[in-house]
Amino acid sequence: MNNNQINDQTKHKAGYVSILGRPNVGKSTFLNQVLGIKLSITSPKSQTTRHRILGIHSSDNFQILFLDTPGMIKPQYLLQEFMMGSVKTAMEDSDLVLFMIEASDKLRMEDELILDGFKSIKKPILILINKIDLVKKGRLLPLIQQISETFESSVIIPISALNKDGLEIVVAEIVARLPESPPYYPPEMLTEHPERFIVSEVIREKIFEFYGEEIPYSTTVVIDEFHEQEGKKDVISAIIFVERTSQKGILIGKNGVALKKIGESARKDIESFLQRPVFLKLWVKVKLRWRRDANAIREFGYGSKLPRK
Repeated sequence: MNNNQINDQTKHKAGYVSILGRPNVGKSTFLNQVLGIKLSITSPKSQTTRHRILGIHSSDNFQILFLDTPGMIKPQYLLQEFMMGSVKTAMEDSDLVLFMIEASDKLRMEDELILDGFKSIKKPILILINKIDLVKKGRLLPLIQQISETFESSVIIPISALNKDGLEIVVAEIVARLPESPPYYPPEMLTEHPERFIVSEVIREKIFEFYGEEIPYSTTVVIDEFHEQEGKKDVISAIIFVERTSQKGILIGKNGVALKKIGESARKDIESFLQRPVFLKLWVKVKLRWRRDANAIREFGYGSKLPRK
């Protein structure tokens, strides 16, 4: 996407923009499409995103620091409380909020409650109606009318993140509302997350892809070794933690076949991201009830603060 002409002002603009919404509305797909690279992992399963992912979109006259956040839910256990805490922090510390909902003919009650809570926020809010490619245009009119009545003076933008439809309009609307500021990061940077973090997320994505409902939500991935070797394959060793011994057996599979399948698929995506060959080793360990253990949650990196200059 070429956005060099979106802002013709001489002064540079920059700021944080949080992407909020319920699970599976397309927040991560939106971020990946705007950046032109797969930074946030995606899955048809809800609550795939656990961390607040920083994506940097730079042009000559602006720099947008997107914050992809976990889907907004009512927490059922401690890890989800941490996740919703990161959503709250992102919303409070950002300069602008994108709230994304799915295209439909009616505003869902959960979205209506969230929008009602936004009325006290003293910052610009853009409401994105995503997945418009899945519904007839006429069905959107009642939804747009309902949003306008529920959230007065709102800016509503229908988009299809998957098809990149309407994304340039969203970027233009964001830039128009950003504060004047020099860039926070060098223009070539797409994220401040280290490569080992992206690698761990790729592995976790494969677990969501290959397993049913229980296993993906009970696992987390920690990179134990990340060793670059000039002229040789990088050596990456990752530990997949589960909550119960029975889950470990399922994840590994008979004669290690299931785990090997994860490793092979993850290695291909990791090599594509890093643009170099990789030797990937996976191990599975049990950390009992880690999703309900505050120390384990922090140890696994879910309690980090929002990066702010």
